[in-house]
Amino acid sequence: MFGYRPDPKSTPLDVSTHEKPRSALLLAIAALVTIILWQIPLGNYLLYPFTILATWFHEMGHGLTAILLGGYFRELVIYPSGSGFARYGGEVLLGNLGHGLVAIGGPLGPAIAGSLFILSSRSHRATDICLKALGMIILASVLLWVRSLFGIVFMTLVGIAILLVAYRGNRWLKGISIQFLGVQACISTFQQVDYLFTYAIPGGQLSDTGLLQQYLWLPYWLWGALISAMTLGLLLWSLKVAYTRSK
Repeated sequence: MFGYRPDPKSTPLDVSTHEKPRSALLLAIAALVTIILWQIPLGNYLLYPFTILATWFHEMGHGLTAILLGGYFRELVIYPSGSGFARYGGEVLLGNLGHGLVAIGGPLGPAIAGSLFILSSRSHRATDICLKALGMIILASVLLWVRSLFGIVFMTLVGIAILLVAYRGNRWLKGISIQFLGVQACISTFQQVDYLFTYAIPGGQLSDTGLLQQYLWLPYWLWGALISAMTLGLLLWSLKVAYTRSK
């Protein structure tokens, strides 16, 4: 039987003990730079592909949480500007708590998934599984939920690219790809930091944290702070574990 049996002393991406802290630091710095650039107009253009990907992560977080709570995911729309929205319907479980969980699923769900992607890089098999699963989920979302032409075209190309890496890439490329995608999923919450600390957007529609205040009582700014802290905690913790030598 063919297979890969890792050396107990091996490290993620087969890097040396001296290189692994440096690699984790570079990923953390890349995440910080991305967050900062997203807050300025020019940054959105420089990071355009990641801006669209962040929107997909965010809206999928809402939709999949609704499905898990007994509702259904109606549609996902992504605009060329990088904005987008998700619609869900049906009766979700747990009443107001359920609606609150759907609201927090957008900003926090991708961070949970992203941390799992990063952790998967400790195992070549898990990396393969995660890359293939993510690529197929993206293509499935295009067939089932994405309802804007731009979103269909862009996310189809992204899904195909990820599957090509999964099936054709070498171990190093697969490992760094799943870590990079994991980081992008985590920091998608910060595409617009001010949104987390906004009760309602222009037009009167409540923000995610505004909905959390409505359904779960705590003030929106406190929800924004909690989501930010949890997202950063998940990112840093998963990077630390991924680059810690297995015992």
